[in-house]
Amino acid sequence: MSFNPLEQRGIPLDRQLRNWRELNVTPVDPDHCDPYTRRRIITMNGIEVEAILFSHQLARHCPDMEVKQQLARTRYIEAQQQKAVNWLLPGVSSVLETTIAYEQVAVDLTAWVARMEPDPYLKQAYQFGVLEDFDHLYRYANLYEIIEHRKAETIVDGLTEVMPGRPTPLHHRHPVDNVREPYDRTKTDPLSKLHALTIMSAEQQTMNFYMNTGPTYMEPIARQLYQEIGLIEEEHVTHYESLVDPGETWWEQLVNHEYNECYLYHSFMEQESDPKVKAVWELHLNMELEHLHIACDLMRRHDGRDPAEVLAPELPNVLTFEPNKGYLRELIAEQLDLTTLGAGYVREAHERFEAMQEALNGGTTPSDRVLAEHDKLIGGDYRLETEGEHPVAALRTEQR
Repeated sequence: MSFNPLEQRGIPLDRQLRNWRELNVTPVDPDHCDPYTRRRIITMNGIEVEAILFSHQLARHCPDMEVKQQLARTRYIEAQQQKAVNWLLPGVSSVLETTIAYEQVAVDLTAWVARMEPDPYLKQAYQFGVLEDFDHLYRYANLYEIIEHRKAETIVDGLTEVMPGRPTPLHHRHPVDNVREPYDRTKTDPLSKLHALTIMSAEQQTMNFYMNTGPTYMEPIARQLYQEIGLIEEEHVTHYESLVDPGETWWEQLVNHEYNECYLYHSFMEQESDPKVKAVWELHLNMELEHLHIACDLMRRHDGRDPAEVLAPELPNVLTFEPNKGYLRELIAEQLDLTTLGAGYVREAHERFEAMQEALNGGTTPSDRVLAEHDKLIGGDYRLETEGEHPVAALRTEQR
């Protein structure tokens, strides 16, 4: 059934405030919940954090006191939503377990978006990035067995394979080679705008998470790996944020943010199997519908345009968390040796890339030391190859 959020009214803003009892949500049971429920929670936390940070940036550039006050009212409710969503995560999970879940989100979310993206250039950007998150999942899974003596299959639930992607040491590129060409806001499919905003938000959340949690470990190898991959997440945020047309006005960006929240809450409400979590998605959707109408009113008043000019007339098909094993294996077989040059992609190392590699790495890297340490302490590397041997012959190994 088609769903046009511009034609729906939600809960009035003055009725959206929740008290502590209502915000004190019951976390999911990590041992019994739908494995994709936790992925949806992580995704929506990233979306809410981006909405809050964008609203703050808009407020800092807005001289109109009335608008700043309106943004503050909506933003406070967004902050409550973020707390309710993120507090659904179980407190019993370690930082490293949550890290592996974050990387699984990055893999399956980006792979789904790449499959659905109608623009070939944007599709390539997602295909390129997902092979790096795939390798991050593999490196953290090896660290997990070293430090916590547990296997990552208890977290990924067999829904995502764990094996080498594009090797993490090769992700370090000169900063100018992380900047992509933006889509054209006047011509691009509205779905492409939602995709770009969603993946940018998810990667930004991961970057922020590693920036803050990395030094909480005592083990030197863990601190080093978080530092290395944290720098790569900075590259990824640059990669994805540059896809957004900088010609979009503040008001256009505001309605895109609110529309995207409606899209994702609606998508996850349609799929959610946990009744308590589904109720949160439904409640937040009804809140976001009103936030969207407020943003649309601001755009009409301050941009002089009808939001219907830039938004899709109805929500696209629901964004779905599902296994992408076959698709990822195809990408690994075809694109593992890509790097970037300017706004494009090449298969050969070039002068800027090699200079960056030498300046930063200058020898072994934390991500390679993790594999060496795993081999020394446990033997071999940790993998979860459920669909057969690795698609690249040079990266195959005997199963333990």
